[in-house]
Amino acid sequence: MALTKEKKAEILEKLRKIVKDSLSIVFVNFHALPVKESSAVRKVLREKGIGYTIAKKTLTKKALSEGAIIGEIPEMPGELGIVYSPAVALAKEGGTDSIEPARGIYEFQKKLDKKIQIVGGVFEGKFLNQAEMLVIAQIPGLQSLRAMFVNLINSPIQRFAIALNAIAQVKS
Repeated sequence: MALTKEKKAEILEKLRKIVKDSLSIVFVNFHALPVKESSAVRKVLREKGIGYTIAKKTLTKKALSEGAIIGEIPEMPGELGIVYSPAVALAKEGGTDSIEPARGIYEFQKKLDKKIQIVGGVFEGKFLNQAEMLVIAQIPGLQSLRAMFVNLINSPIQRFAIALNAIAQVKS
């Protein structure tokens, strides 16, 4: 079904706003995704404060080309979904985890046996291809990274205390 000019203009404006206001954008192909599973994906992403929208590739490419994004737009096969992190939502939550959209959709890519797939994206003002976005999607969350860092700092101290305790046990 063809879209009217007014509807296309409305969608294009929404896409321009997404491109302008988002910290990161992930392009996904949802070709084999049934409606029921699509609704579940949208619900989980919405709960995390992540946006998910669907638009025609021509309108998406036009909005992306108007943005100040470095590089070349990656290939976007199949039906195109856009997963994005609105800067406003992240500011409200007190975090700036711009990796969350990629990580969130990557979880569904694994769960749903590739019915939904990352095909590229925009991160830190640059276009990234599928492989680069998959690498970003596999980075642990901010809280996990902080926990790993604390554990790394704590580990030598903990091992030193265990060694001192072992020496004390031997001497007594």
